[in-house]
Amino acid sequence: MSCIPHPTDRADMSPVRLGWWRRRVNPMILDRIMDTDEAHLIRERVCAPLAGDVLEIGFGSGLNLPHLPSAVERVYAVDPLDRSWELAAGRIATCGVPVERLGREARTLPLRDRSVDSVLCTWNLCSIDDAHLAVAEIARVLRPGGELHFVEHGRSDEVGVRRWQHRIDPVWSRVACGCHLDRDIRSAIEAGGMHLIELATYYTESEPRILGWTFEGRAAPP
Repeated sequence: MSCIPHPTDRADMSPVRLGWWRRRVNPMILDRIMDTDEAHLIRERVCAPLAGDVLEIGFGSGLNLPHLPSAVERVYAVDPLDRSWELAAGRIATCGVPVERLGREARTLPLRDRSVDSVLCTWNLCSIDDAHLAVAEIARVLRPGGELHFVEHGRSDEVGVRRWQHRIDPVWSRVACGCHLDRDIRSAIEAGGMHLIELATYYTESEPRILGWTFEGRAAPP
C-alpha cells in the first residue's frame, strides 16, 4: 500500500521542494492505486467500529467515506494537499455525513482537548515526520473511551524483508513523496503515549513484501 504525503516544518521540505509532482500528480496516483478490492476490504474492517465525531488523519481523496458506518455523525478531515481535497469532492457529496476540512498538519491539530470520539488513520503514519508527535496529538483530542483505528504498512518482523526495506528506503522515500518502508509503527504509537488495544500484523496479498507488511488495529490513550 502507499500513503498520504505530509508536509513538515523542516527547511529541506519547503513548499518549493514539495513541487508540482507531489502537490498535483501524486494525489491522483494515490487515488488510483489505493482504490483496490483488497484495500476496500481492509477499510471496511477498520472503519466498522467508528461512531460520533470522527477525526481522519490523512483524509486524502476520501476513499474511506463509503465505508463509514451509520453511527458516524461528522468527519473532521486533516490533509496537506489541496488536490486530494478536490478529488474527494464527489465522495463527500454522496457520503451523507458532514465533512469539514480541519487543517493540513497532523502534528498540531486545531481541536480542543477531548473533543472527538474516534480517530481514523489509514496508510498514513509512514509519511509523517515525527509520527509520534501526531499520535500524541491524537491522544490529546480523543474523548475518554475514544480510540485510534488504524491500518499502516511498515517495518516487517521478518529479518530478510526488513533488511531489504532498510536498503531501499532512502530511494523509496524520495520517489514516494516521504513514505517510509521501514517505519516502526508499534513504536510510533507507543512513543506518542498510546497503548495498543488490538493489533494484527500480516502481508497484504497484492503488494510486494517490502511494501505489504501491515499493522491493523486499535489504540487508546492511557
